[in-house]
Amino acid sequence: MSKYEDIMDLKWPKTTTRKRMSLHDRAAQFAPFAALTGHDSAVKETARLTDHKIILSSEQESDLNYVLGLIQEVFPTPVEAQITYFQKDPLKDGGAYITRVCEIKRIDEFEKRVMLTDRSYIMIEDILDIRCGLLKDIEE
Repeated sequence: MSKYEDIMDLKWPKTTTRKRMSLHDRAAQFAPFAALTGHDSAVKETARLTDHKIILSSEQESDLNYVLGLIQEVFPTPVEAQITYFQKDPLKDGGAYITRVCEIKRIDEFEKRVMLTDRSYIMIEDILDIRCGLLKDIEE
């Protein structure tokens, strides 16, 4: 015989002074409780990794300037290229390197940026590498 066997079959007394709680309200009592609103998202944001921007050597800068000069002076626009560039993270220090295939419309020397055909732009100081199919033809 178990400890509670004598009371297992007894009817539960119904109260007349209080209304029975709905299942929804009863379930809400056991819902998870977050004492600090936004704490989970702050922890996830802190855990998210970012890269530091790579500073190009003078040789790498001159190579990049050579490629940009060729694109501006020699090739007909638009030029399809694969650009690897640094995109700054809006929320914390650092950012990420993005490689993107795009069409270069023109190079704005005054603003120091590469204008793309989709009306976006990439700052020249953020560019790590440019690869272009037309460059292979010139190098050969």
